[in-house]
Amino acid sequence: MTRFQNGSRLLSYTFFRSKTTSPVSPTIALIQGNFQIQHSRHFSNLARATTKEEKEPWWKDSMERLRNIGISAHIDSGKTTLTERILYYTGRIHEIHEVRGRDGVGAKMDSMDLEREKGITIQSAATYCTWNGYQVNIIDTPGHVDFTIEVERALRVLDGAILVLCSVGGVQSQSITVDRQMRRYEVPRLAFINKLDRMGADPWKVLNQARSKLRHHSAAVQVPIGLEDDFQGLIDLVKMKAYYFHGSNGEKIVTEEIPVEMEALVTEKRRELIETVSEVDDKLADVFLADEPISTSDLEEAIRRATIAKKFVPVFMGSAFKNKGVQPLLDGVLSFLPCPPEVNNFALDQTKGEEKVVLSGTPDGPLVALAFKLEEGRFGQLTYLRIYEGVIRKGDFIVNVNTGKKIKVGFGHIIFVVSMETIKRAHAGQIVAVFGVDCASGDTFTDGSVRYTMTSMNVPEPVMSLAIQPVSKDSGGQFSKALNRFQKEDPTFRVGLDPESAQTIISGMGELHLDIYVERIRREYKVDASVGKPRVNFRETITQRAEFDYLHKKQTGGQGQYGRVCGYIEPIPEGSMTKFEFDNMIVGQVIPSNFIPAIEKGFKEAANSGSLIGHPVENLRIALTDGAAHAVDSSELAFKLAAIYAFRQCYTAAKPVILEPVMLVELKVPTEFQGTVAGDINKRKGLIVGNDQDGDDSIITAHVPLNNMFGYSTALRSMTQGKGEFTMEYKEHSPVSQDVQMQLVNTYKASKAAE
Repeated sequence: MTRFQNGSRLLSYTFFRSKTTSPVSPTIALIQGNFQIQHSRHFSNLARATTKEEKEPWWKDSMERLRNIGISAHIDSGKTTLTERILYYTGRIHEIHEVRGRDGVGAKMDSMDLEREKGITIQSAATYCTWNGYQVNIIDTPGHVDFTIEVERALRVLDGAILVLCSVGGVQSQSITVDRQMRRYEVPRLAFINKLDRMGADPWKVLNQARSKLRHHSAAVQVPIGLEDDFQGLIDLVKMKAYYFHGSNGEKIVTEEIPVEMEALVTEKRRELIETVSEVDDKLADVFLADEPISTSDLEEAIRRATIAKKFVPVFMGSAFKNKGVQPLLDGVLSFLPCPPEVNNFALDQTKGEEKVVLSGTPDGPLVALAFKLEEGRFGQLTYLRIYEGVIRKGDFIVNVNTGKKIKVGFGHIIFVVSMETIKRAHAGQIVAVFGVDCASGDTFTDGSVRYTMTSMNVPEPVMSLAIQPVSKDSGGQFSKALNRFQKEDPTFRVGLDPESAQTIISGMGELHLDIYVERIRREYKVDASVGKPRVNFRETITQRAEFDYLHKKQTGGQGQYGRVCGYIEPIPEGSMTKFEFDNMIVGQVIPSNFIPAIEKGFKEAANSGSLIGHPVENLRIALTDGAAHAVDSSELAFKLAAIYAFRQCYTAAKPVILEPVMLVELKVPTEFQGTVAGDINKRKGLIVGNDQDGDDSIITAHVPLNNMFGYSTALRSMTQGKGEFTMEYKEHSPVSQDVQMQLVNTYKASKAAE
């Protein structure tokens, strides 16, 4: 039984989807059970209950007891295993399954078949749990660099995060990337050094790496009792107690005094912790400098203040796999990470030229919610929303600020990855999911009273493309459906059509990223697709003026064909907006005016395929100065063919050249790899135009031909030990060198001869 503030007794139960409910009616889904559906005859009275005595408690207490956290790390640091243990200890699941489970079940958070098989987390699964009366929403994020958009979307909506580090591997390349993202979105964080049971575990080495490589102002809040096979428990440096984990799954925590042989080390580490926090917290510094004894509560409050201000990173330790140290980490989440009102969030006011507005973060203001993730669920599209301000209730109308569409919110579901639980209203600070709302990732929803948008997320540009087509022509419908769904779910996955080769081109963040999508098309939509390398879109152009005078004459009994065109072709000056110009300079009626459009069409068609390598010709001006027509034999077809042959006749005389797409490439690499990377760009015929320093990183800007950029993401990773990242965008088409032109022409001729 549940008691509401006004004293009415309510029955708590879960709605199940009724058969009459339309699968596309928008529905609220909460990724936590902060308000399990509460229903009674008095609900109509409760909905109106905005009296002063209810107003304060109904959200204040629940928001202070709410934490939105993410778990991020390098691949294989044990994030999913850690989440699995958290769900077990908080009673959300009743048995533990390993990631590459021998029992064939797989971890709870890895809900896709592909994830369980490969043992990696692809999408950010989301769930909630309750610990010591607090609500904790957890987003489990992928660790592989190809899925950074998932990590960025999760961090965008979180109030705090846990950075998992491996006690053997230490700070690895992806740990640096993830930490950079956390810094970009100003997320307060805890560090958790995992796998202390492994051979070669050294948490102090990892702590020093975090300070040097990640520039963390951090200190340990725990000391392990033994390492590797001797790892038995932890000593809490704040409370000065030793914890041992007993029971088959480490669920029984035994608190004891600190072992005598460890007292010296513990005293030293506690002093180090107090000194580190004092450097960034004035209140603790005053007590420390006055040489007064520091109480547990003083130290705990100081760590919380410094962590929320993003000036300090407390370091926890343990082994998720061996069920040790997870419960103290949960206590740390409650003690040191912020609740929603303690985090400053900004919106952009569209009515005032995107002026920055600070959101109150309370349910009292107008509704502002961000759609940060889309998923195709069993009942249609599922949209994950983070509510930054206001309340969303069943029956409310919400407005998509980006499109202006008004949507009614219907019957609700709360999602626990694959099982469903439901709710009636949600308020600021919570993460909800809505069914049947057609929107894109990054759209903002309000109640219509304000036109705010949340700052758009930083979506990296795709860096790799592949040509893809279904093996069977019958599966085209399912194939298109799959590509449309993946584009909506993932902003870094792009689909385009190459008009020249008529191939479908998919672009993404790397080979693994695209391989996973090709595999998902096969598994989820039962479509086998063949994958190839797309050809680069070259262009051709002319470099000088050339005259043409061509007569097309054909007599085959009955009406013949007759058309004569005279004039010249010339290159359009640089900087012109048009790529093809047709100028009719004929005076009088030597060619009847009704044939002129056919002549223009003929030239356009001819320019679609140049004679060098069969690619389109651009920056071309055609002037028609003279011609001749026949009273009977002239026709639109005759003049169109005359134009096509006239173009081919004079094209070679205009000295054509091949243009290739040149990309503006921006690289961010650690300074020690700068020379190797710059040398490689020169080898790829790139031109380095800028080189700046950003902390320990070098930012190199270069113009590189796209044809030389294939496989670059893999090459860059191997050159920089996975620490380099790059973005690439189209800059211009520019002429290729003479040797490359000869090579391309010969290849084209050979392929034509083979046909």
